[in-house]
Amino acid sequence: MKTLAEQMGFYAAYHQDRRNKATHFVGVPTIVASLMIPLGWLRWELAGVSVSGAVAVAAILVAYYLVLDVPLGLAMCAVFALLLVATEPLAQAPLATGLAWFLALFVGGWILQLVGHAFEGRRPALVDNLFQIFVAPIFLVAEAFFTLGYKPHLQREVEAHARALRARAAESPARGET
Repeated sequence: MKTLAEQMGFYAAYHQDRRNKATHFVGVPTIVASLMIPLGWLRWELAGVSVSGAVAVAAILVAYYLVLDVPLGLAMCAVFALLLVATEPLAQAPLATGLAWFLALFVGGWILQLVGHAFEGRRPALVDNLFQIFVAPIFLVAEAFFTLGYKPHLQREVEAHARALRARAAESPARGET
């Protein structure tokens, strides 16, 4: 398994423009929230408790994030908990209401992402590595940590990986451009 710094370095190589980063701070959580709505429609009983697909997927992702980095994983747990609380009423709403919210949030989030990548002048990271869709949320939390002065060693590692990847992309212009 690649280290957190390597995974985030790949993501960071595609996200250098401050406007792109800004659109992602809204777009990524919006997309995650949108996906929690249909995942919330999937439910089963587990030891007498109703568990939704949204909770199950969030728990799996938080476990993965905790393996990568405990403080960032705990922060992701808090972020996912807030998103689950916000989206649960939409998952429980009538199907047409939930579907409308899902579509609006999902499409709106992706529009923000694509606008950001227009500023960046580079296609999204997930085009070259679909797994980046799972890296995006923890990357944003890490960026918030970096801004607050936490985890400077990780920040330096991520930036070094991103610089190396961007240098390689510059050597082969067909790769990584829009």
